[in-house]
Amino acid sequence: YNPGRAVRVNSAMLAAAIKGRGGRGDGRPGRDVVFTLATRDMNLLALQSQLLGAQILGLENLVVVQGDPFSERDLARTKPVDDVSPTGLIAAIRALNQGLDFRESQLRMPTDFCVGATADLGRGLEREAKLAHRKVLAGADFLMTQPIFDVAEAEGFARAYHSATGENLDTPVFHGLQILEQDGVIFSSVPQEVRRQLEEGRSGVEIALELYRLFQASGLHNIYLVPPIRRGGARNYAAAREF
Repeated sequence: YNPGRAVRVNSAMLAAAIKGRGGRGDGRPGRDVVFTLATRDMNLLALQSQLLGAQILGLENLVVVQGDPFSERDLARTKPVDDVSPTGLIAAIRALNQGLDFRESQLRMPTDFCVGATADLGRGLEREAKLAHRKVLAGADFLMTQPIFDVAEAEGFARAYHSATGENLDTPVFHGLQILEQDGVIFSSVPQEVRRQLEEGRSGVEIALELYRLFQASGLHNIYLVPPIRRGGARNYAAAREF
């Protein structure tokens, strides 16, 4: 959703285009898609109106994020809205699924969204575990982590969740697995050993495959793949296909 605060096609509209053009040729609909919705740019009225439009377009799955903060240069041209927190928007979507808008007015029919929330394990496992619990209580159906490079982080997150809440983390968690390349953009902390391997010329795909096997061996089967991200935002999808 507007990565790097750059102007890009609206995520829900692009998701609808992908789904509409991705038919399998056998009469069945196209690919399932997940779009991202940020709280930074619209108030709750606009967010819920967009969600109703997304539902009409056949979209069922979304991830709620806050959105990258604007830089000082950006703030000279625009300003954030932040009318609602991600946790608050998740709760508002749950209300839509029950047929109520933010004013508790009855909709003609309820929505049917499966809503995801994010977790950044690099900001501290205990902190993120408590925040994730609040998002689950608000109505999150699944969680997605920023890319991680150490299986122990995922296991530690589950333990921190139980310690903070007294409950097991039963909500599905999709762990980010990023393919790296030299001079690429990285959103997480990368172990020094992985950086060394990249600098010595080892393929980012090979490194990612090795990490993937470690995930599998640890019973962590819910993975989403992040292609190498280049300066300016372009993605190396050829590396994703190779993986």
